[in-house]
Amino acid sequence: MRKITYFLLLCICFTNCKSSKKTVSKKPRTKKVITKKDSNTSSSKTTNIIDYAKTFEGVRYKYGGTTKKGMDCSGLVVTSYKSEDVLLPRTTRDLSTTGNWIDLKKVKEGDLLFFATKKNSRNVNHVGIVTKTRAGHVEFIHSTTSKGVITSSLAERYWYLAFVQARRVL
Repeated sequence: MRKITYFLLLCICFTNCKSSKKTVSKKPRTKKVITKKDSNTSSSKTTNIIDYAKTFEGVRYKYGGTTKKGMDCSGLVVTSYKSEDVLLPRTTRDLSTTGNWIDLKKVKEGDLLFFATKKNSRNVNHVGIVTKTRAGHVEFIHSTTSKGVITSSLAERYWYLAFVQARRVL
């Protein structure tokens, strides 16, 4: 009982610390997305990116991979966006500062979701592309080390707890 009390107290402290961090206003560190063609963002471009990413479903995980022989999470994102002439940084860390931060309630298809999957860490190390949204439900495609490229739901406990931020690059 005593351990549970301490655990709850720690959770409250960390939650309070995290919320106060948001009140500090700093200039956001974001990078501009480079596109080969300067055209207006369209839903067809987003649809094409998602459809291209889905062609990799079932492809096994390979660190640094960007082909059907193997794919990692950031490789899936970069390759999918590149299919529509949108050039993005190759690493998850660099992707996490690209584009504009958006509230989870405002995500739409084509946005990027970032996760911290390492135990006791809030450092971003995983990324996925939003494929479907509706009130309170978000699905995303990503490459996992265990199952390769799959579509998951943010409502799954693991992904919900690992979620860090969402960003819009289009």
